[in-house]
Order: sequence, then C-alpha cells, then structure tokens
Amino acid sequence: MAVVVAAEAAVVVEAGAAGARKRMRILLVEDDNDLQRLLKKALTEAGYVVDSAADGEEGHFLGDTEPYDAVVLDLGLPKLDGVRVLEKWRKAGKTMPVLILTARDRWSDKVAGFDAGADDYLAKPFYTEELLARLRALLRRAAGFATADIDIGPLHIDTRASRVTLDGNPVKLTSLEYRLLAYLAYHRGKVVSRTELVEHLYDQDFDRDSNTIEVFVGRLRKKLDANLIQTVRGLGYSLEDPALGTKHLPV
Repeated sequence: MAVVVAAEAAVVVEAGAAGARKRMRILLVEDDNDLQRLLKKALTEAGYVVDSAADGEEGHFLGDTEPYDAVVLDLGLPKLDGVRVLEKWRKAGKTMPVLILTARDRWSDKVAGFDAGADDYLAKPFYTEELLARLRALLRRAAGFATADIDIGPLHIDTRASRVTLDGNPVKLTSLEYRLLAYLAYHRGKVVSRTELVEHLYDQDFDRDSNTIEVFVGRLRKKLDANLIQTVRGLGYSLEDPALGTKHLPV
C-alpha cells in the first residue's frame, strides 16, 4: 500500500516562520527505498537531523551506538525483524521513544510491538502530517512537556511554530541557532556537553566540530538575555531562568 507523504515547508532561517521544528536527532529504519527517501526528506524539511538504515541489523547497530531522541521503526525488515530490534534495544537499556511503522494491521502485531517496548504505532498507509504530529508528541512526553510551549523566565519558545520571543518581542534566529536553543530548552536546568550538542545538531555524515557550538552560543547570548545560557566549565552549557539562580541538574 502506498504511503501518503504530504509536502512540508522547508526549514527556515528565522524562528517564527512556520515549518521548522526543534532540531532533534531521529533514526529512520525502513527497507523500502522510495518510502525511506520520502520520509527522510519530510523529516529533514521538518527540521530534524535524520540518520537512516535499510535493514534490521544496521538499524540495531545505529540505535545501539548513537544517541537518538526518537526512532521511526518499520517492523517488516530484512536481516532482523523490527520487533526483535526493539527488544534488543530495550534489553540493553535504550529508552528513546520508538514509533513503529508497519503494513501489518492485525491487533496481535500491535500488541507484539507494544510489548517489545514501542511507544506509538502507525499503520500504513498514513499521512506524513500524522507521523510528524505523533513524533512531536513522543518527543514532548520524553522531555517531560505536556504542550508545545516552553517558558524559561522571559524566554518563550513555541516548538510547534518555531517562534521565539523574549519579553514578548520576536527574536530572529538562524536555523542552527534555533536548533541549539531548542535542544537546550528541552533539557533546561541540565548541563549539556558540547559533544552532545554537536551530535544532535548534525547528522552522522557531517564533519562535526565542537568549536562551532561556542560560536552559536555566543550569538544566542547577544540576541537573548546573556544570563539564560550558563557555561559550566569543563562540562558544557545549561539553559535556565536567571531569576532562579544557578541550579544545575546532573548531566
């Protein structure tokens, strides 16, 4: 059955324009080349960093060795079935949210997926808008947020529309500045290392350089309250309400 893939707006350079999403890192495991290409394009245009795998063995390896915020996992995979991949991840202590995609529509297959550790289930065919909405909900819940809005002191972030305001005034950010800010916001109060930020800003094929993080943090401090992003020497950065003082949570 064909999956309906709807067009998404491209990632924009200004926070406040519709289409961009928080820059979270997603693993897509799908063996249908055409579907994988379409979904990867849709997820990328929605603002996610996307790594992909075409079989269960490669998917399991990536999920076991790379830090992903969520996984979109097909069940009918070659080499290693999706349910088995998920079982191995959970047995190894991997807790990232997993959204299962499958053409199987029997209730027993759904139960097997949930019992293996799936967080949500989407049967083919589906609309891409629904997949993106379910993925946003999984990421919000995993980060402990019930809504798409994040408020940290004078800073307001609407992760659904990618709008950033400071004291009610719109703030224009580049796409990378927004990705960095949103990731810190989803881990507010916690110290996030430069390595973790790099891993979640760029995909696996990008030539990563942790020094660029300092550049983006410097730009954000100029555009926002300079005290919002704290440097924790030797560890990384923390986003917190300056009015509440410094209360770093464990890394």
